[in-house]
Amino acid sequence: MIVAGIDLGSATGKAVVMKDGDVIGTHIEPSTAHPLKMANRVIEAALAEAGVPSVDHIENTVSTGYGRLDIPFANENVSEIACHAKGAHWMVPSVRTVIDIGGQDCKVISVSPKGGVLEFVMNDRCAAGTGRFFEGISRGLGCGLDGISALENQGEKPCVISNQCSVFAESEVVTLVNEGTDFRNIIAGVNLSVAKRLKGMARRVGVIEDVVLTGGCSKNDGLVKAIGESLEVEVKRLPRDPQLAGALGAALLARERLDAKL
Repeated sequence: MIVAGIDLGSATGKAVVMKDGDVIGTHIEPSTAHPLKMANRVIEAALAEAGVPSVDHIENTVSTGYGRLDIPFANENVSEIACHAKGAHWMVPSVRTVIDIGGQDCKVISVSPKGGVLEFVMNDRCAAGTGRFFEGISRGLGCGLDGISALENQGEKPCVISNQCSVFAESEVVTLVNEGTDFRNIIAGVNLSVAKRLKGMARRVGVIEDVVLTGGCSKNDGLVKAIGESLEVEVKRLPRDPQLAGALGAALLARERLDAKL
């Protein structure tokens, strides 16, 4: 049984191909303005890695993410909230809280012992704390996203970043740079400000361990550290690329749907 999941997000497109419950092919690449072309590219690359000749050999495909409605070869589209919960739970069955930080939104999801969604809270009205936010901050600091992520760049005296708006926060960072503030303390302050924002969201659904992060921003080691300290929990690392959680969950749901029909 070959199934696939496609996650077309605002920043990246992802695809996962599974056969008989095992992942046999994956692919991630930056998103474009053409969802269908993006979907074709990521699924073809994942199929090539899996050694599957074409999409004709896929028995069921589920799409998710912002571009999920623009994939004509998908058999069904499902909310990314359900897919991230399912994918994270498959990788770490003990997970009960998923924090997904994507390109332009953040979500905190309470997960059942079976990987279902119990409750969630989502911020998609402001870019603060998202991938777009960190891209802007990295421009202001001139250090790149790797610089913001590196643990050695997390200062011991985090600056207070008072503005939650991404535009004003970037301006605030530029001011701190011009004042000669230690850039490590600025970076630590940026990550801490996002962690505090996520803590406020997490309180609304309740934080139950194990806690994991999904999405591209979960690769920010400084942010992971700040979130763990802010929530006073150990943030578990996923054994696979955290950006694949949504596409993986979509593939798992594709298999479940297919099993239900048999």
